Amino acid sequence: MLMTTTPSVEGRHIVKYYGVVTGETIIGANVFRDFMAGVRDFFGGRSSAYEEVLQKAKKTALEEMARTAESLGANAVIGIDLDYETVGASGSMLMVTCSGTAVRIE
Repeated sequence: MLMTTTPSVEGRHIVKYYGVVTGETIIGANVFRDFMAGVRDFFGGRSSAYEEVLQKAKKTALEEMARTAESLGANAVIGIDLDYETVGASGSMLMVTCSGTAVRIE
């Protein structure tokens, strides 16, 4: 499955549009990650624990969108947009959504 943020694929012709497809995931961050992120914020540096959670959430949402596109008969998703939000009472959960247009390309 070819997936791109661009509205077309250079050198490839779109032969059919299947419509908008989406993928969503919500992942909770645990207390240990929150504590370590707080320490990193105080001293500076990157939070690898949160980066891993973010990468996992993005991958899951994109995989879900690709499965939906494949079930329609598409072999590519173009114009992909990714959005990230925190949700939950204390913002302790990460929501990643993606959308794009499922197409068949030659």
